[in-house]
Amino acid sequence: MAPAKTNAKKSTPDSQTSDHSHQSSFLREHAEQQFAHELEELATVDSRQRPPSWKLSPWAVSIYLLGGRLENGFEVLPKYIGNRRLMEVAIATLATDRALLLYGVPGTAKSWVSEHLAAAISGDSTLLIQGTAGTSEEAIRYGWNYARLLAEGPSMDALVASPMMRAMADGKIARVEELTRIPSDVQDTLITVLSEKTLPIPELNAEVQATKGFNIIATANNRDRGVNELSSALKRRFNTVILPMPNTLDEEVKIVHQRVESLGRALELPAEVPALEEIQRVVTIFRELRNGVTIDGKTKLKSPTGTLSTAEAISVVNSGMALSAHFGDGALKASDLISGLVGAVIKDPVQDQVVWKEYLETVVKERDGWKDLYRASREIG
Repeated sequence: MAPAKTNAKKSTPDSQTSDHSHQSSFLREHAEQQFAHELEELATVDSRQRPPSWKLSPWAVSIYLLGGRLENGFEVLPKYIGNRRLMEVAIATLATDRALLLYGVPGTAKSWVSEHLAAAISGDSTLLIQGTAGTSEEAIRYGWNYARLLAEGPSMDALVASPMMRAMADGKIARVEELTRIPSDVQDTLITVLSEKTLPIPELNAEVQATKGFNIIATANNRDRGVNELSSALKRRFNTVILPMPNTLDEEVKIVHQRVESLGRALELPAEVPALEEIQRVVTIFRELRNGVTIDGKTKLKSPTGTLSTAEAISVVNSGMALSAHFGDGALKASDLISGLVGAVIKDPVQDQVVWKEYLETVVKERDGWKDLYRASREIG
């Protein structure tokens, strides 16, 4: 039992720091663990008014999310690089009784923003309901310990609280990922929670009333095939913030570089952090294929069927780093990148294959300094 006790201690937010020398045994830490030191520093200097049950004021939450230098000189790293006003609207929404819906194409950091908002506001980002086609009402409301239910009958002790119920009772933020993946009749379970701020338990003739500080952050993407549209009754109860793709090449390169550096440390990859030039090539390819035109605007291109999001660019560079670390000299090269690039672009083996071949011949082959990418692509066929 001793090892279990050690792990439990490690997982507490208070025992974590965001110091680069800190190494965790966990593959992925929760935001409140990874950035505990930043949250502590912000709480120390934060003298502004906090909404009920909030760990930080809305001002401090925005600094945590967008980055900045505190009065004591402490530097807070940005978690979201993009439109400041969008984040301010999202934070202000959560300070009211309106729920927040983060909406946009895949890979626009909806889940990332959701997690960090919950970590900064509640100090707990783990009250999560993952939406899938198989998500049931019990996942949102509550379930039962059937052994106790059969032995003792319906009681609060036999009830298994959902993350939503725990968030309501504790005055915290509940997160619902991929809301439009959840069947429509199950989605509407949220209507009573959002409008009445209560969760009825008819079997016990009881209810759980929301404590101050409770709110919901939901995410949904508009490219998901087979989505279940939100009912108008549910839409009205959310304030929707649409997260766009990064506006500029430099902004997207900065996001990818920052996340790749962070992931490389977390995974303890024995590879150099790739030069900005390499990341810029990947992001340029993604942006050109996404927009259907080259950066200089001179050549029109066909776009592939996939989204080619910033999250996929991060994945391509990260897998390239792993290849260079374990099967190369630790320095990212075109041969390390190309398989990830091809996998990201070619989702449809017929249509996207044509798009990629045309891009290789008309853009990559002719561009100065990109011959290594062209050769590497030809080599893997």
